[in-house]
Amino acid sequence: MNWDQIQGKWKQFKGQAQQRWGDLTDDDLDKVDGKREELVGRVQERYGIAKDEAEKQVKEFETSCNC
Repeated sequence: MNWDQIQGKWKQFKGQAQQRWGDLTDDDLDKVDGKREELVGRVQERYGIAKDEAEKQVKEFETSCNC
């Protein structure tokens, strides 16, 4: 799955993102609104990790999404 597909169906993928990153709130995911860079920033902020690690996690999410 590519990010354009995820962005287009963000409301469907929010649940999977919530499962993957339980510390992200509904408000966080609403603000992300399918924007990849916004998700990377929120993951980085909530988990206190480096941007490279957040990018890696989002890439793994992108390739493992199944909707």
